[in-house]
Amino acid sequence: MANTYLTRTAGSPTSAKKFTVSGWFKIGWTDTSDHQFFQTYTNVSNREHMYFSSHKLAFICNDDGNTDVNIQTNRRLRDTSSWYHIVIAADTTQGTASNRVKFYVNGVQETSFASSTYPPQDFTFRLNTNSQSLVMGRYMGSNNYYYDGLISHFHFIDGTQYAASDFGSTDATTGEWKINTGPNVTYGNNGFFILKDGNSLTDQSPNTNNWTLGGGTLTKTEDNPSNVFATFNPLHKGTELGAVTFSNGNNTHNGTTGGASYPYSNSTLASSSGKYYAEFKRVTGDTMIGISDGAVSQWPGNSTGHYTYYQGGEVFNGGNQSWGNALNANDIVGVAMDLDNNAVYWSINGVWQNSGNPTSGSSRTGGKQITAPSSTFSGVYHFMCGKGGSSVTDIEANFGNGYFGTTAVSSNSGNGYSATGSLGIFQYQPPTGYTALCTKGLNL
Repeated sequence: MANTYLTRTAGSPTSAKKFTVSGWFKIGWTDTSDHQFFQTYTNVSNREHMYFSSHKLAFICNDDGNTDVNIQTNRRLRDTSSWYHIVIAADTTQGTASNRVKFYVNGVQETSFASSTYPPQDFTFRLNTNSQSLVMGRYMGSNNYYYDGLISHFHFIDGTQYAASDFGSTDATTGEWKINTGPNVTYGNNGFFILKDGNSLTDQSPNTNNWTLGGGTLTKTEDNPSNVFATFNPLHKGTELGAVTFSNGNNTHNGTTGGASYPYSNSTLASSSGKYYAEFKRVTGDTMIGISDGAVSQWPGNSTGHYTYYQGGEVFNGGNQSWGNALNANDIVGVAMDLDNNAVYWSINGVWQNSGNPTSGSSRTGGKQITAPSSTFSGVYHFMCGKGGSSVTDIEANFGNGYFGTTAVSSNSGNGYSATGSLGIFQYQPPTGYTALCTKGLNL
């Protein structure tokens, strides 16, 4: 997440002319800032860094003031809902310049570049030389340009230029690029494998090249390349587009203005059938929480395709009706979305409002009847939250990652509760038959 970075000092390399970086990245930003993910820095004339620049993948090496490497894709990586597999593989002993550094995105080698300055033959990379300070997650020169998003299964290979196919493969049934969680590779002296299935900085390769948290908070997440969880979608929100920002891997909705602007945020994932559960913590402001058919409206609850619980205890759906208790600061609202029986239910701190029973099926006891997904604007429903009054509104979502902001759920002896399919970690027990809104949950 933003303001978090890792550090390590490199040792004697197997070969400073050959390396491979492989990692999975989930983007958490829509701005055009640089987002650094791996670099070494001595001074402005001696630096090497890999980063996303205006959503383009880039690798630049400055050596004694000379720009020996400057490679940047034309392709822009802007999908905030999915994981990207990125491989940068180098071997400067190659005779053909374009073979000395190769970029791969989701298994496909990039061939279209905005910049394509390749290193000289037998160029020595500073990031794989003895005693170099390495950083993941920010730019060392000015201590900014933090990477804002998620990183998983990060490998560094010292001494070998591998292809993307050594770290992933194409699923024969779905055609999707999927992760190889245990690649058969030789790491070399400086090689390492961190962030495997969590936030551990302990090297999982045969080496002991561990990393250290340099600053910020390194938060574990259930969201991973094998099971993608919903987050807020910065590209799909209400008409007050400039009035909200996102943080914590796009799981926190941060209001930026009060007054007459009423921004809201839809989840990245949606469904037309099934039963799903999510939790939202009201931090501050005039809060509305519920589900949306994706139709863009001025404010949450204004559209007939929006079903939102307002902080005063009313449910809005183009109009409003009394429903349950008012919300206080730090209350946790559970939302149970039953798309098989066309109903939505709300709980406050584990108590279902309006005497709701999310397992009541077609009787929809205590639930709000919704228009069948097939008849909605988009044929699917998203989870959604936003601002419904004049004050600035901050809301923290738990789509199953087990955190509100950077704070882990505190229920069930600190372990949380799982939804159907043992998916997700929640503060309160999801109703029987409900699952997290994630790719595995969509396929139960």
